[in-house]
Amino acid sequence: MPSIKKFQVTFDCAEPARLAGFWCEVLGYVVPPVPEGFATWEDYHRSLPSEDQVTYFACSDPSGDGPRLLFQRVPEGKIVKNRVHLDVRAGTGLVGDKRLATLEAECARLVALGAVHVRTLLADDDNESCILMQDIEGNEFCLD
Repeated sequence: MPSIKKFQVTFDCAEPARLAGFWCEVLGYVVPPVPEGFATWEDYHRSLPSEDQVTYFACSDPSGDGPRLLFQRVPEGKIVKNRVHLDVRAGTGLVGDKRLATLEAECARLVALGAVHVRTLLADDDNESCILMQDIEGNEFCLD
């Protein structure tokens, strides 16, 4: 049996379309086209009878290289730290001050989108710098 190469990452959340929009901005992903006759996905979702209300929203890498992201509405709020998180590879191949400056610039861009800067971990003898962050619903991720 061949190994599986395609997978999707699923987020439990309160507002699927909003969180998908945030991650599209972070990663350069795209959402599917809005159904004809509607200005936004939210307009489309509101038009559905309550029993047909969509409880999920997906986005994908336009190049097809990255995994599909699925955001599914759950009734409970986030309570504890994520057991799995995304590492946004903004500083790949960079070291020292150049890496830190690149990470800080990306951090500023993401904060403007609604992310929260949690803590900057500076380089030491074993690791390069990285920045711990939270998305707009409090899910942890790293800029590395």
